[in-house]
Amino acid sequence: MEISGIFSAIVIGIVIGVLGRLVLPGRQRVGILATIVVGIVAALLGSAIAAGFDVADTKGVDWIEWLIQIGLAALGVGLLDRGRMRR
Repeated sequence: MEISGIFSAIVIGIVIGVLGRLVLPGRQRVGILATIVVGIVAALLGSAIAAGFDVADTKGVDWIEWLIQIGLAALGVGLLDRGRMRR
């Protein structure tokens, strides 16, 4: 992976992580670094899932892929928050 690919994955991960947090109601006790990591993982997994369903490359904006990625980010942030509440 090239530097530009790593940089774009980080930027996309930030956007996906923040959007995933915005989807969840209330306050989450998850730090910004954890949100970014969850966003990067959600972006990569969401792209793989969208490719598996053959909806990754469409004409125009890939809305379905974005929705999958944001849903995964919200799920990840929610699981991290729930795990921290139990401690």
